[in-house]
Parts: sequence; structure tokens; C-alpha cells
Amino acid sequence: MKILVDADACPVKQIIEKIAQRYGLEVIMVSNPHHAIESSYAQVILVDFSPEAADIAIVNRTNKGDVVITQDYGLAAMVLSRQAIAIHPNGKVYDEGNIDTLLSWRYLNARARRAGMRISGPSKRNIAQDQLFEMNFLKLLQTSSDLKGD
Repeated sequence: MKILVDADACPVKQIIEKIAQRYGLEVIMVSNPHHAIESSYAQVILVDFSPEAADIAIVNRTNKGDVVITQDYGLAAMVLSRQAIAIHPNGKVYDEGNIDTLLSWRYLNARARRAGMRISGPSKRNIAQDQLFEMNFLKLLQTSSDLKGD
């Protein structure tokens, strides 16, 4: 099992690395050159500036049982089809039961924006979101591979 991170706007990179180090798991962070991502633990892969380059790089490296952290519902759907696990940085676990609804909402919001409607963005990040992500991320890792933690 490895952990792949859609790292451009990922607010939980430090949490991911801390937990991955504890379990000795490989972490791959994928980013475009606009973001200066450095890590003493994770492998950082820079992709070109094309809109889907990071998504393609992540999908191409994803295997069954891997964990992908992303805010992108489309990427989450693709990795789920590869029998990987996907989780949002806010702690929401993507699965076959919720991905279609999330993709539908994404489509409807995009249509509304093109029609000139204003769609509000996410609220300011808070500590509770970090805590929920950490709890659910740990739970995913422990149940998917029976890891034994410290």
C-alpha cells in the first residue's frame, strides 16, 4: 500500500507524512511547478501545467488498496474504479455509495456557474477538519491493511 496525494492545494500534507512515517508507508505527492512542495519524507513528483496532468500521474501510479487524498471528485471516481481508497482532506471517505451524488453536484454547480450564478466556496478551514481527517485517515489505514500502530 502506498499513499498518493493530490498535493497542490492539500492542507493536510503534514498530517499525512506524520502518520505515514509512523507506519513506514510510501508517500507520493504530485504537484505542478506552481507549488513549492518540499518533503523530507515523501517523494515529490512535479508534473506539467496542463489541467489534468496531476490527476493522470496519480491514476497511473494507483494500484488496488492504495490510498489517495484529493479534493477532486473526478479523480476520486477514477481511483475508486482501480479499487483504491479515496479520502477528502476534510475527512470524508469517497466510496461507491456517495461518488455518483458528489459528481452530480459538481456537474450542477459547474452549469450554474456557467449560467452566471454565484456558488459559494468552502468555508475557512478549522482544526476540527484536521482532526476528522486524521481520525478517518488512520481508520482507513488500519482497516485496509491491519496495521498495528504505536
